[in-house]
Amino acid sequence: MAEKRDYYEVLGLDRNATTEDIKKAFRNLAFKYHPDRNHEPGAEEQFKEINEAQEVLSDPNKRAAYDRYGHAAGGNGGFTNQGFEGFNMGGLGDIFEAFFGGTTASTRQAPQRGADLLHRIAITLEEAVFGVEKEFTINRTEHCSVCQGLGSKPGTQPQRCPECNGTGQVRRVHQSMFGRFANVTPCTRCRGEGKIITEPCPQCRGTGRERHQRNLSVKIPGGVDDGSRIRLSGEGESGLRGGSNGDVYIDVAVSEHKFFFREEDNLLYELPVNLVQASLGSELEVPTIDGTAKLKIPSGSQNGAVFRLKGKGVTHLRSGGRGDQLVHLKVVVPKSLNKRQRELLEELGRTMEPESGKK
Repeated sequence: MAEKRDYYEVLGLDRNATTEDIKKAFRNLAFKYHPDRNHEPGAEEQFKEINEAQEVLSDPNKRAAYDRYGHAAGGNGGFTNQGFEGFNMGGLGDIFEAFFGGTTASTRQAPQRGADLLHRIAITLEEAVFGVEKEFTINRTEHCSVCQGLGSKPGTQPQRCPECNGTGQVRRVHQSMFGRFANVTPCTRCRGEGKIITEPCPQCRGTGRERHQRNLSVKIPGGVDDGSRIRLSGEGESGLRGGSNGDVYIDVAVSEHKFFFREEDNLLYELPVNLVQASLGSELEVPTIDGTAKLKIPSGSQNGAVFRLKGKGVTHLRSGGRGDQLVHLKVVVPKSLNKRQRELLEELGRTMEPESGKK
């Protein structure tokens, strides 16, 4: 097997060549050695070599590997091309298109999937915790209810297009300096459909489609978070030429709660207490997403202490069960005192050892 030439040498470039330099060199050489234009012995092999070089050097990752390891970067066989039959037209395809217009590939109309639709639903934190079923309304394009999407008046059938003989495409052959090229384009008379509607449906005027407002419902599972997305398969717009329907995507927006803040599957709650409750301890009722629950505050509790109410948080979306509610203690220092309160605190202060300046 002949030793592979350096890719930069193949394209006539140095190793500092820019992407634009590589693209330009490839185009020039591809013109020169294209098998349809150059019939000299070895032209096709040279063309494959040029193609292989540009495929590696035009890809930043492949080029970096090649610059470091040479042909060994591609494995035991090095970087390999796909042969002329598998050649990706890449930079050359747009040259052909600029010369001849249209496209060099088949453009037969295939089934087309319907468009997806997006809808936003706002829910409360309670609904996010426990789950909820919501109804909503969308406007979507569907097959015509009269002609069932055919576009023709009931009792009539579309006729085969005489321009393309029902193929939906027109083939034209061009002679150029590269040789003969077949240029296949959608038929302009039938717009690529291969058929012509002679008697349009009065309901959809021959389009085969009409707009409808539909009421749908979605089950939102417990545990969803703000920004979650739910898919309703097949509820989007109808497809074309037998294509499947699109989907409806539901974006869930969870509104803020006046008491609770969510942190993953836990709910956070700030409980204000006064100095006496924190110092002597107390049993208090605190709000939860389920109602109220009793919480025992031990004596000597400090500001910022956290207490856990097991199973009072958000439903686990995939594993079942629930998170917890975390109660953060906030000791509230009074901003103003009446005379009696001040006397009592001063008396208490004289009986207590000062904490500040303590050695």
